Amino acid sequence: MRDKRPARRGDIWWCDWNPGQGVEQAGRRPAVVVQADFITEEGFGSVIILALFPGSQGDDALHVGVEPSKLNGLTKGGAVKCEQIMTVSLNRLETYSGILEPRYMAKIDQALKMILGLRS
Repeated sequence: MRDKRPARRGDIWWCDWNPGQGVEQAGRRPAVVVQADFITEEGFGSVIILALFPGSQGDDALHVGVEPSKLNGLTKGGAVKCEQIMTVSLNRLETYSGILEPRYMAKIDQALKMILGLRS
């Protein structure tokens, strides 16, 4: 059952990735919302997210390491895999975890610019 809280940019949600196909994510894991809030407010019923892998290493050009905190609600560190950009139904977002700290979002923004070929 989906938490009724609106999904906002920088939020961390537990996401049901099933069924995954090929190299797509599968299972239940946290995800970071990267979509602009005004798009979510338009009510399209979908959201752009990045997978967060608890226990994984981060801090290279594509993977942003995240440490657990009270703000983000994570119980162990992991890595946001910025090359794993997915647009999913809001119904896949199950439980709100917390908000990703601005220092991590800045790194994610830089990685997304590189991956998508956007200039600063």
